[in-house]
Amino acid sequence: MKILVTGHKGFIGQNMINALTGHDLACYEWGDALPKVDRFNQVIHLGAISSTTERDIEKVMQQNFDFSCWLLNECEEAGVKFQYSSSASVYGLNTDFREDAPKNPLSPYAWSKYLFDRHVESRKWYTRVQGFRYFNVYGAHEDHKGNQASPYYQFTQQAKDNGVIKLFENSENYLRDFVPVEVVVDTHKQFFNVKESGIWNVGTGQAKSFQQVGEEVAAKFNARIEYIPMPAALVAQYQTYTQADLTKLNRTLNDHSNC
Repeated sequence: MKILVTGHKGFIGQNMINALTGHDLACYEWGDALPKVDRFNQVIHLGAISSTTERDIEKVMQQNFDFSCWLLNECEEAGVKFQYSSSASVYGLNTDFREDAPKNPLSPYAWSKYLFDRHVESRKWYTRVQGFRYFNVYGAHEDHKGNQASPYYQFTQQAKDNGVIKLFENSENYLRDFVPVEVVVDTHKQFFNVKESGIWNVGTGQAKSFQQVGEEVAAKFNARIEYIPMPAALVAQYQTYTQADLTKLNRTLNDHSNC
């Protein structure tokens, strides 16, 4: 299959490329000449400004929303199947994580993802359109993400560098659905043969506290834990709990496996 992957230099993009051996691949990064999608059977759109602290709204909307709309329209006109990355950040501080639950985006990044999801759901598309709301993804190739890397990566680096892991105060109260990047990539691949369009959560369905993650990493590297205040800039938008509701995802994949 001929596949175009956007954002191939990013964390998930690098893992996706490595997992698509055997396919005819091409890649696009922001700033390249616009891709001609009619050359492909499938587009996997992962490219975006993924920083939840980016405050240049015009920049975020241009890259995350406007370009995504353009790319989807090109796929629609060419009859090319379209998969894209959404985010659990669209749920904000809510605790209902069904795909049709109310949304509460709290950052420009979350708004850009919410608005594109809304655009996807606003009309009937003749091509296949599949969106995936990633929960907290971690794994290989996070090294370029800096303070946006997963707690697993950041805690591991801290433990290796100086033997001290820094947790926010009250980290036992911050729970997230941490999903390995391999699960995300495998979900995209499983959906190559799912004929249904829609948006699905991708996670583990289990929440784990930052405290638990810190203790796991500390035990592995014989590191100690220190506690620090949460930066004021994060307090208002910081999700205290996420846990993917996988009912729709499991039903879709089960229905497909029974076909």
